[in-house]
Amino acid sequence: MILAFGLVWAIVLVLSGIVWRRTGISGLKTAGDNALETFRSLMIRLPCALLAASFLIQIVPVEMVSNLIGPDSGATGIVIAAAAGGFLPGGPMASFPIAVVFQQGGAGLPQLVALISGWSIFALHRLLAYEAPIMGWRFAALRSASCLLLPILAGLLAEILFTFIGSN
Repeated sequence: MILAFGLVWAIVLVLSGIVWRRTGISGLKTAGDNALETFRSLMIRLPCALLAASFLIQIVPVEMVSNLIGPDSGATGIVIAAAAGGFLPGGPMASFPIAVVFQQGGAGLPQLVALISGWSIFALHRLLAYEAPIMGWRFAALRSASCLLLPILAGLLAEILFTFIGSN
């Protein structure tokens, strides 16, 4: 956690140096204003999303999650999680708290990788609202078909890595 925190701040410092050299103080001010606006937006959404996820933990039957996508569900659980990921609603403020609910309900880590990968690649709401109307149904079908195995492969690779690396 500390390493990740330090890495993020190192990246921020490098990027701020590049912005300062290219655009000076005005570039830093613009970036700061953008960051502040994003922060304000997240201050409202993130607590609501986390609270909703906490409520879901109380509602979702833990046994069902454990049986379908638990650590012992193997490849079948990975396929189920990958398919379910495509049906997760909305953006990250909705989908990641739902993934946390599944994790606390007993989902396995490789299955969660498949779930989030399925959401990233096949978000049905995005496909129906943006991709197909803008790019056309032919493109949407071709992209979806060509990416069909990616969330499953990500989950299977996570399973292999998890076996070698372990739970720590």
